[in-house]
This record gives sequence, C-alpha cells and structure tokens, in this order.
Amino acid sequence: MPFTRFVETGRVAKCAVGKYKGRLVCIVNVIDQNRVLIDGPTSGVPRQQYAVNHLHLTKFRVRFPHTARTRIVRDALEKFDLKKKFEETRWNERSVAKGRRFNMNDFERFKLRLARRERNRIVSAQYKKLKKEVVSNGMLFGKPRKGTKPLPSKRVKKPEDAKKKKKKPRPAKKAAAPAKKK
Repeated sequence: MPFTRFVETGRVAKCAVGKYKGRLVCIVNVIDQNRVLIDGPTSGVPRQQYAVNHLHLTKFRVRFPHTARTRIVRDALEKFDLKKKFEETRWNERSVAKGRRFNMNDFERFKLRLARRERNRIVSAQYKKLKKEVVSNGMLFGKPRKGTKPLPSKRVKKPEDAKKKKKKPRPAKKAAAPAKKK
C-alpha cells in the first residue's frame, strides 16, 4: 500500500514533545522541509511554528485554504468532527490505556498482577486440555486412532518397487537429415 500521510496543509497531527504533547493540531502551512505552521483551536494550541519531527501525522486531513485564519481552521475542524473520529481510532485507545497504566498506584498494580495471573491460569488450563485431546487422538504424534480423521499419507519409495518396475530404454532419436543446399 502506498504511503498516504504526507506533510501538507490540512493534515491533522498529534504533538509529540513539549508543552502541548498529546494534543491534536492541524498543519496550516509548510515553512520548509523541517518546520511547519500549526494551529489547534479546538485543543488549545496557539498558532506557532513547530518541528516536523516533533509531530505524529494522523490519517485525517481537513480541507481549508492555504494559510487560513484560526477561525476558518476551527470551523473546518468542528465540521469535520475531529474529536469524535479520533476517539474511535485504535491510537486513542492505546494512549488512554497508557495514561491509565502510568497513573496507577501500588494497590491497582497489585490487583492487575492478580488478574493477569488468574487469566493465565484459565488460558493454560484450556491449552493443556486441547493439547491432551490432540495427543490422545494421535493427531499430534504418530498415527491417529480408529474413528478419527486420518493423517495424510507419506510417500516413501521402497527398494522392492524400484526393482519390479524397470524402465524400458528409449529408442534412439534418428539424426536429422542435412539440409539441402540450393
């Protein structure tokens, strides 16, 4: 699939570093190959120049004129319903979960450890149960028992079969007659 997240006017991005880390902004203008003019009227980010390598580009692009005023950018973002669309993405779910993990206290970490341990016990029990069934059928090792689906046959050439079927020698090809000269 070709690359589609270009640094362009109207591209929605997420600030990666600094005072406004984690906020959604919109690229208003490209200054040069390293810096862009951003504006985030709906997320509280004032219009400023920002380094491109400090932005995470999203898949969203809002349509508005080149170097549009803040009011026009705000109207375009509200019409596009950016907050709702971004909240539906997997990216937002991960960032919310990461923030929740970061803000956990000791007791919450302890409860999480116990819950993971319980989940792993359940998963391990199911895995062992399924593995035991497959081994008893013989589907994992050896031949299957009667009444179960057979394994595909393996073709092994026996030396006896090779002796019985001797190949007949092919008749020699006749040499082609030389071409006649005119």
